[in-house]
Amino acid sequence: MAFLFRAIFLCFILYHTKAESFPSLNGQSLIASNFSARKLLARGCNFFQGKWVYDASYPLYGSSSCPFIDPQFDCIKYGRPDNQYLKYRWQPFACNLPRFSAVNFLNRWRGKKIMFVGDSLSLNIWQSLSCMIHAQLPNARTALFRRDGLASLTFVDYDVKIMLYRTQYLVDLVPEPAGRVLKLDSIRGGNAWRGMDMLVFNSWHWWIHTGRTQPWDYMQEGNKLYKDMNRLVAYYKGMTTWARWVNRNVDPSRTKVFFQGISPTHYEGKDWNAPSQTCSRQTQPYFGYKYPGGLPLSWVVVNKVLSRIKKPVYLLDITTLSEYRKDGHPTYYSGDHGGTMDCSHWCLPGLPDTWNELLYAALFS
Repeated sequence: MAFLFRAIFLCFILYHTKAESFPSLNGQSLIASNFSARKLLARGCNFFQGKWVYDASYPLYGSSSCPFIDPQFDCIKYGRPDNQYLKYRWQPFACNLPRFSAVNFLNRWRGKKIMFVGDSLSLNIWQSLSCMIHAQLPNARTALFRRDGLASLTFVDYDVKIMLYRTQYLVDLVPEPAGRVLKLDSIRGGNAWRGMDMLVFNSWHWWIHTGRTQPWDYMQEGNKLYKDMNRLVAYYKGMTTWARWVNRNVDPSRTKVFFQGISPTHYEGKDWNAPSQTCSRQTQPYFGYKYPGGLPLSWVVVNKVLSRIKKPVYLLDITTLSEYRKDGHPTYYSGDHGGTMDCSHWCLPGLPDTWNELLYAALFS
């Protein structure tokens, strides 16, 4: 009921902000489209409905044995004292996930290019996949390139390139005389995404940054500048621009497209009925049947956009299963925290390995 109310509330916000921009966005169609848009069922099994179970065989690799982990994700190296958070495996209710095989993955994508596109959560999942492959093929020849916002790890013997393109918003952020402008209807950066065999997109966390951490001065749509606007409305506009790019530039016979889904944060314990808590000192998942905080409204926006996209896009619907993992964040056990608590990113090894297991399942089921 709470989620239904919030979804309808989002419709109200979008309609009254600029009704003509959302001609089909009403409460009934939005709620209905959430579930028809996911494109995530494989042979009748929803991989994203399940529970976390203890599994002593996890994690899939050790942090000290993976050369690709950045300090901000390397919780064990920077002193996290507990390790129980590493021992949980995602178990779908109706089936089992296939066991990740680096050899199968690399053979399937031999001679091809895979690109993760998005913010630091794309970095999180890119490094996770790199570690998962390295753990099973530690002697495989690799070539690593990193410069500015672009990174590429090549598994030389298979000629597989796993790339990362860093972008906070997917749409363009441009310096102009008026200041730094976030262009909600422009996506020229997409030129770098063409020619890929698989694209995995992600965007949300930067859309709600304010104050000193906000990297833009104005938003722009058409010829009109905005000092600010409702962030969910802005996100919908930006994601609609991204969907338009996919429709115009992706050839489904060559390129598989995924959207990584909304990764939750755990700064507020009220989301799991513990108002005095944060992600700090959490050592196990939330085990309730239903997460008290419900689904975020950004999840509603993503599903609405995907319901209208013409080209096939597979949603890695990681939100609910990640909401349970209040124990998986770096908190202060990071080489990059700068004295602030991190309840946004995820330790490696950790939750992003499950995201990649789900990606693998989607590709091989």
